[in-house]
Amino acid sequence: MLEPVSAARCLEPADGVGFQRLMRSALHGDTATCPLRPQADSVKTARDVTRTTLGGWGLAPLCDDAVLVVSELVTNAVRYGICGPRRLDAQPITLILLRLSPHVLLAVSDPSDEIPTPKEPDFISEHGRGLHIVETYSTRWGWDALDEGGKAVWALFGSA
Repeated sequence: MLEPVSAARCLEPADGVGFQRLMRSALHGDTATCPLRPQADSVKTARDVTRTTLGGWGLAPLCDDAVLVVSELVTNAVRYGICGPRRLDAQPITLILLRLSPHVLLAVSDPSDEIPTPKEPDFISEHGRGLHIVETYSTRWGWDALDEGGKAVWALFGSA
């Protein structure tokens, strides 16, 4: 049985790491961004972009874990992130990959302000295990509210 997500590994905005702060540091690292449509085939697009980008950065050993995590983050953004008062065309779902050696940050932003909340997994159901997968395969994960509204859910990986 999966353990509940530990507070030590799930970073919330108040703990100072902050997605937006990391993005401001992007000038010192490699970045890739990919806008995504709110549809199921965006998950495959995100996996392909992640695999190609990490391979290009010489980080092929991270690919399998990162592709699994990005699949979960984009699936959640497509499933839950497009609900709410904001228009998707004004703020689309976006995949962001950021390399700040020795780390790689994967993030998926969406227009929803809804906080990602791990659920107790139901092993019979097809849903409810995504954030547990993110927590298991990444070094740390968290979310940040964005200045323009919406949020970014991110996962950090060590590249060393």
